[in-house]
Amino acid sequence: MTKPMGVGIIGCGNISAAYLQLAPMFKGYEILSVADINMENATARAKEFGVRAETVEELLSANDVDLVINLTIPAAHVEVSRAILEAGKHVYSEKPFVLSLAEAQELGAVAQANNVRIGSAPDTFMGASHQLARNLVDSGAIGAVTSGTAVVMSSGMEDWHPNPDFFFLNGGGPILDLGPYYICNLVQILGPVKKVTSFTGSASATRTIANGPRNGEIIPVETPTTIHALLSFENGAIITLLASWDVWASTHPIMELYGTEGTMNVPDPNFFGGIVTVTERAGDLVEKTWDHPFAIPNFEETQANYRGAGLADMALSVSANTPHRCNEAFATHVVEVMTAVLEAGETGEVMTMTTTCERPDVLGPDQARALLV
Repeated sequence: MTKPMGVGIIGCGNISAAYLQLAPMFKGYEILSVADINMENATARAKEFGVRAETVEELLSANDVDLVINLTIPAAHVEVSRAILEAGKHVYSEKPFVLSLAEAQELGAVAQANNVRIGSAPDTFMGASHQLARNLVDSGAIGAVTSGTAVVMSSGMEDWHPNPDFFFLNGGGPILDLGPYYICNLVQILGPVKKVTSFTGSASATRTIANGPRNGEIIPVETPTTIHALLSFENGAIITLLASWDVWASTHPIMELYGTEGTMNVPDPNFFGGIVTVTERAGDLVEKTWDHPFAIPNFEETQANYRGAGLADMALSVSANTPHRCNEAFATHVVEVMTAVLEAGETGEVMTMTTTCERPDVLGPDQARALLV
C-alpha cells in the first residue's frame, strides 16, 4: 500500500478544524502539522488534533510534508500559495483560489517551474447529489439543457459573524465568497462558460455588526452585495445567477436546470448531499437517488459533509500520476468567470472568457468509495 502523502495546513482559523476532523475518513493523505502567523492559534489547533505546531517557515521546509492546504484569508492566498509552490510542495487552496486571473496564471507558472500541482476547493461538487445531477444530465434525463437558474441570497453575515468586515470589502461579496460553489457545480455539470454579463449594486454603504463584542459597530461596504448575472455556456445553455446579501427571505429554488425534455432541481451546492428531483415534460415530479457514499449523513445526524474529498483525490492522483478533479485549470476558469461577472457589473459589457477547462471526471459511487478508508 502506498504511504499516505504528508500534509500541512497554513491558517488555523475555524475551517482548519473541519479539515483536521474529517481527514481520517480519507485515503491518500495524513495531516502532520499546522502553522499560523499567530503561533498561539497553531499550538492550540495542534494540541486539539495531535499534530505538530510549526512556524510557516518550518512547515515549508519539513521533509515529510509534500502538500500544503492554504486556509489563509483570500487576500493572502496568492502570496502564501506562491511560497508553498516555491518550496517544492503541492498546494490545495480554500476558495476562492485567487482574486484575479492574473494571479491564477502567475501561480500556474510557478507550479510548472517547480513540477508541483495546484488544487482548490470547493469539492462539494463531488457530493452525491451533484454527481447524480451530472449523471442524469449526461444520460439525457431532461434532454439538452437550454437554460436554468442559480440563486444564493440572504441578509448577510453581520447578524451572526463576530468579525464580518472582510465579506463586505473588495475580494469578498457573495460572488467571490459563495460563487465558487455555484459556478463550480454548473461547470462540472454543463462545461465551461463562454460569456458573462451582469448588473450589480448594494442596498447600503455600511453594515452594522449585530452580535459579539463588536455589537453595534458600523463597517463599510466596498463591494457589490447584489449581483444579477447571465452566464452563457459553450454548450449553448444560458444560466441566470442571482447572488445577494440584501434579501431577508426568498422562496426561489436554489438551482434549476431546464432541458428540452424536462426540468431538474439541484440542491444547494454549498453541501455534499440533498435531494435531486426531475420532471419529465409535463409529468410528475420524481425524486432521484443512488447508492453514493457521499450521501450518507455524517455531521449533526442529518448532513453529509465530506470536505477533504478533493484533497484525497488530489493526493491519490499525484501518486498515480493522473489528473485530479479540483485542478488548476478548473479553478482558474471559475475565477475568471467570477471576476468577469464583477467587471461586467462595473462596465456594462459582455465579457468573453479567455480560459476554458475540461469538466472534472465524474465521481460515481465506486470512485467515491475508493477515496474512503
